[in-house]
Amino acid sequence: MEFKNLIFQVEEGVATITFNRPKALNAMNSETMSELYQAATICKNDDAIKALILTGSGDRAFVAGADISEMQNLRPQQALAFMELGHETLRLIETLPKPSIAAINGFALGGGTEISMACDMRFASDKARFGQPEILIGLIPGWGGTQRLARLIGLGRAKELVMGGDQIDAQRAYEIGLVNRIYPAEELLPAAKKFAAKMARLPGFALKMAKHSMNFGYDLSLDNANRLEMECCAQCFSTDDQKEGMGAFLEKRKPNFKGC
Repeated sequence: MEFKNLIFQVEEGVATITFNRPKALNAMNSETMSELYQAATICKNDDAIKALILTGSGDRAFVAGADISEMQNLRPQQALAFMELGHETLRLIETLPKPSIAAINGFALGGGTEISMACDMRFASDKARFGQPEILIGLIPGWGGTQRLARLIGLGRAKELVMGGDQIDAQRAYEIGLVNRIYPAEELLPAAKKFAAKMARLPGFALKMAKHSMNFGYDLSLDNANRLEMECCAQCFSTDDQKEGMGAFLEKRKPNFKGC
């Protein structure tokens, strides 16, 4: 499918969505967010797609934030609609039954940090920068920044970023748990593709259950979360891949998973 503001590619079971507004540092307007929703829906529904990567075009930005030129004169109801579109899109990515990686190649500010946090993992270039600077223009984060950030790095650190509006570099983001790995710029996308390809070869239903159990168990009581885990684990015993995986282990050979 062709998009105006995204590049959408699928190779060996891995979909790569590239934000492609380099002159605007890949800032997100409503059209781009709508396209992201469409692309994520394709990833959800296409069984040939096993994993997803989000990244930015050029070497300066992943997503430098929401497009201020579009937002400046919005009325409250229009702003709410824009926020709702962003939340719906990021929740779709967050709950995809497939793993996702944000390959953050530069600025990930405001909406850029929020988009990255909807992914399961964040791999960053050593040139990447993060932040929630909305307070500096009289706003607060509107696509989950006040919620997902605290869940990832703790309430105190999240308040520091949201209420102070400062940027942090990739190393600091790694230290506080916002990113999983840091790579030299030229190694970032190859590393993300290698890891995504590895996950694409793993049992898809088990990956789905692992993600579901962690996503939906996180806010439950421990007893209820453990019950969810048990039920998700039990469901894996309905698959051919479980039989193949255990059989291969006992026979001391590599498994041949088929995604069913």
